[in-house]
Order: sequence, then structure tokens, then C-alpha cells
Amino acid sequence: MTERDLLSSERSSRLSGTLAAPSASAQPQPQPLREAVETAMRRYFEHLDGSQTSDLYAMVMAEVEAPLLACVMEHTDGNQTRAADVLGLNRGTLRKKLKQYGLIESDAP
Repeated sequence: MTERDLLSSERSSRLSGTLAAPSASAQPQPQPLREAVETAMRRYFEHLDGSQTSDLYAMVMAEVEAPLLACVMEHTDGNQTRAADVLGLNRGTLRKKLKQYGLIESDAP
């Protein structure tokens, strides 16, 4: 299992339990995002079991940024100007990031 797989797996299990719609069955209280990240990072380092890692910041940012952008785009019904406003980004920066994560198609032929 790669470093990205470990983090992604942890993120998925963490987010599915915290951001999912509440259900009728009794579930534990959702964990604040900050705590979920801390828990995920601690578990990630435990899974490394002494192995080295690199580019961790970029990997974590990509794991968080892509779903953040996707959710905001959904919330704004695909309106990039509104999404950029919500995120506090320049619209050009938003477009660049959307392309980077494959959330929109590139303008190039």
C-alpha cells in the first residue's frame, strides 16, 4: 500500500463518518475536521512503521483540496465566479485548480 493509499483510505473513512448525512441509528458524534486531520495523520505515521515519507504537504493538500473544490462547485451549481467567492480565491486560480484535479476539462485542443 502506498503512502497516498494510506492517507486516502484514512481520509475516506474519517470523512464518510463525519460529513455523511445523519441517519436514524445512533452514531457517535461527528469529529471536527481539525481533529479528523490530526487523527488521520497520527494513524498515517503509525502505518509508516518507521519508513520515510516525502512530499507529505503536497499529498495532504491534494487529498483535501480536490473534494473541497468538488463540493463547493456542486454547492454553487458549477458557477465558478460564485465558487471562487465562496473559497476566497481568484477565479483564474480556481480554474487552474479545477483543471489540476480533473474537475473541468482543459481549454487546450
